[in-house]
Formats: sequence, C-alpha cells, structure tokens
Amino acid sequence: MQPMKIYIASDHAGFELKEKLKMFLADNGYEAVDAGAYQYDESDDYPDFVVSAAQSVSREPLSRGIILGGSGQGEAIAANRVDGVRAALYYGGPLDIVKLSRTHNDANVLSLAARFMNEEEAKEATKLFLETPFSDEERHQRRIKKIDELTAGGNASPGPLSSSL
Repeated sequence: MQPMKIYIASDHAGFELKEKLKMFLADNGYEAVDAGAYQYDESDDYPDFVVSAAQSVSREPLSRGIILGGSGQGEAIAANRVDGVRAALYYGGPLDIVKLSRTHNDANVLSLAARFMNEEEAKEATKLFLETPFSDEERHQRRIKKIDELTAGGNASPGPLSSSL
C-alpha cells in the first residue's frame, strides 16, 4: 500500500517549521510533497505556495495538506478558495479543534500558525489531524454537501442578511 501523500507549503514565517514537519512526515510513513517555499525569502507571499498545495489536495481526494504561515489565517483563507478544500486553522491550545475538524468537517488541509506554536505542538497537531478519520455521520455529510453545493465554482450567493446591507 502506498503511503498517504501530504502536500506541505509555507511562506517565510513557516519555512523553518515546514522543513521540520517534512522530516516528521517522512519518519512516520507519509509521502511529503513540498509545494514551496523552497528557500527562506522574507519577502515571499503565502498564496504562491499554499494555493498550489490546496489545488493538489483538491485533485487528489486521498491526499491531505499541511500549510503554514505566521498566523495560519491568510493561508487557510487562500486554501479555502480552492473548490473541494476544507482547510482548518490551528494556532495552539486545546487539540480538540483539530480532531473536530476531521470528525465533523472532514477537513483535508490543516493550516498551522508557526508564530504561535513550537515544533512539538505542530507535530502533535499534524499527527492527530492525519490519524483522525471523518465520522461519516449523515448530519456531517449533509452539511459538507450543502457547503459544496452553495459554493460551487466560488459563486456563493449572499445570505439573507447580506442583501439588506
């Protein structure tokens, strides 16, 4: 059986941690595919790398993604613009959010806030994310399906409150 493919990407703020996580993934039997940045450059821009990783995850449903940046927030926003991607943000604290992102939301990308966690926390979150299965419960499947239907092609229509603004 082939190892699960993990697309990993970061900007300069997450570069050092990305390099450590690549080794961690390989040591744990995953195929880590580096989508960049390939060298430290303090003027690089995270969309150039995380969107590429997200697109790869979208094309390969059995793969997952790990993306890193200073806060992880912009990275998650960028990744979530790619159809089929459900990126969850983790910036430290209780790991329950990582587990729930998998069991309830079938998240396929984990965005890590490199400036808010140390290497061990990042490894623990990554391990939990990759080892936690989706619950497959009907209510969660239904909600994910609704998200996909309502946002297909990036054409989400405004909600009821948006029309009155």
